[in-house]
Amino acid sequence: MKKKYYIRNLDCGHCAGKIEERLNQMEELSSVKLDFIQKTLTVETEKSEKYILPRINREAKKLEADVEIYAREKPEEEKSGWLAYLPFGLGILLFAATFFLPEDIQLAGFLVSFLMIGYKVLLKSLKNIRRGQIFDENFLMSIATVGAFVIGEYAEGVAVMIFYNIGEFFQDLAVERSRKSITDLMDIKPDYANLITEGGEKKTDPGQVHIGDRILVKPGEKIPLDGIVLEGQSTLDKKALTGESVPEETAKGSEVLSGSINLNGLLKIEVTKEFKDSTVSKILNLVENASGNKSRTEHFITKFAKVYTPFVILAAALLSLVPPLFSGFGNFDSWLYRGLTFLVISCPCALVISIPLGFFGGIGGASRNGILIKGSNYLEGLNDVNTIVFDKTGTLTKGSFEVRQIQSESGFSEKEVLRYAAYCESFSNHPIALSIQKAYGAEVDKDTVNSYEEIAGHGTRIEWNGEKVLAGNRKLMEKEKICFPQTDTADTVVYVAVDGKLAGRLLIADKIKADTKQAIEKLKKSGIRKTVMLTGDSRKVAETVGREVGIDEIKSELLPQDKVRFLQEIMQKNTTGKTAFVGDGINDAPVLKIADIGFAMGGVGSDAAIEASDIVLMTDELSKIAVAKRIAAKTRKVVTQNISFALGIKALILILTVFGLGNMWEAVFADVGVSLLAVLNALRCLRV
Repeated sequence: MKKKYYIRNLDCGHCAGKIEERLNQMEELSSVKLDFIQKTLTVETEKSEKYILPRINREAKKLEADVEIYAREKPEEEKSGWLAYLPFGLGILLFAATFFLPEDIQLAGFLVSFLMIGYKVLLKSLKNIRRGQIFDENFLMSIATVGAFVIGEYAEGVAVMIFYNIGEFFQDLAVERSRKSITDLMDIKPDYANLITEGGEKKTDPGQVHIGDRILVKPGEKIPLDGIVLEGQSTLDKKALTGESVPEETAKGSEVLSGSINLNGLLKIEVTKEFKDSTVSKILNLVENASGNKSRTEHFITKFAKVYTPFVILAAALLSLVPPLFSGFGNFDSWLYRGLTFLVISCPCALVISIPLGFFGGIGGASRNGILIKGSNYLEGLNDVNTIVFDKTGTLTKGSFEVRQIQSESGFSEKEVLRYAAYCESFSNHPIALSIQKAYGAEVDKDTVNSYEEIAGHGTRIEWNGEKVLAGNRKLMEKEKICFPQTDTADTVVYVAVDGKLAGRLLIADKIKADTKQAIEKLKKSGIRKTVMLTGDSRKVAETVGREVGIDEIKSELLPQDKVRFLQEIMQKNTTGKTAFVGDGINDAPVLKIADIGFAMGGVGSDAAIEASDIVLMTDELSKIAVAKRIAAKTRKVVTQNISFALGIKALILILTVFGLGNMWEAVFADVGVSLLAVLNALRCLRV
């Protein structure tokens, strides 16, 4: 079973990585994902919570003594008042005053101020030493500053501890602000529902409301569950769901989505989905689980951090001990100071914190635009997409069909042809089937249908009133050896046959989406070299749509398995980049699954397509793909900047230190200062 836990008192990204690694070594856990940004821990285990939670806590505390893991979300601890900072403030005052004291008592002044300012760092390092955790940032900072006292650099030892603490404070503040900015984007979860009962209106948890129940949504409230408006009219703000800033009018009969904000009127709504299946729950689950799918860059940084710290510590030891052994290289104190400076820069926190934060910011920024990305690996992978394959119906076109014309044959009337087709399609939820049922208008008595068979990629077969009825495409007629005239039209044609004889055909029109042509143009400008359409529709329809919107290659009259085969061929030929597939139907799920990156339409898309995809477009607008690519490019740029900046500054200070030109003050900037700037830079990913 998958269990989710909440973490408190975890402020170090590097330490979070070590805890995740340690927990992954536990035999009782088959999978561990620790999200430092959201402060959550997700594990898969067969053990009970009562058994596993104490063991997880025990292992985590071996690495970080103050870390606490809870089964349920707990409120954050109250922030420390000004009294908590009193020793630090007094320590700074004493440090400043010590410069004016007689030289023979200056050491005592510096030592007392050092202890007042750095006692928390020293205590943490002692606790961690007891647990066998030597090379953490508290220990390294303690060694560096205590070492400065040993070689007589008293003032610098205290000053470094002051600026380290100040830097840590602002770094923690920046990380918390970043977390809040991202979580605020997803503040769409409704707190309550106004349930209509026999005794009147009752405020209740949305999770306690069932399908068929009726709720009231007042002006200014969030719609708590998906449903249909029974009474009232209003304007809905759906920006948090779709990224659309223009409010949408709604009235009786309209479908409404949970997470939307009711701006003015009073709405009575009949619930159509339970809370766990509602739109808002799906969005929250997708975004919360996104951090589990880490990018290649994040995996690289995790591995790099394991090597970087030991390497710098070894370099510090060699720098302190080897040169003094050779004559002409200066005294021991000088080289020890350089080695101690190395220790200050040996923590890779700037990278370990800012890079996941950058990717999560990009995912948050995308969700703000109605684009749900299921992991930073997909966000990063978007940069390499150079080929996009599209389904047609519901993707390039609206998928809202309309019966435009009925042509009868063999003595059947148009009314009879439509009735036969409606009964044939009465069990199907395909958009074409729904358009036929809508055109028929009357109620279909399904109990009179003796048998029903859906033939994938062809159509349907039923027995009704003792007659064998077929409704489907040209391939179905050919398969059943039924003679039919070829129809030269750009409409979708549904043939109807009764007892082996053609009864007639329905010409059904589907309109191209308003933004499709513009979206294809934008994608080509963004670096997409090839666009392909794979559809089960007729060649005439496919070519008409494809030419109009600017598709490079068109494959028509395909069965679901044909789509899989063609996509695999396209992916094999595309050796220079990744291939994405965009679809919406149930039969698109296998293709979405095998594509490098699968886009599903979240509005009209089937649950199967959304589940199989990697990215969901909540507004069904193809132009959002270009927006997603732009977000991916910006995120990669910010992440690359952070890596280059952090490693560049650290390398520069290390080189200067080797030649005696660097000092501990600069090293502190290379550690906490760079971390702070990298975190602030990562926040730019939120804005698109």
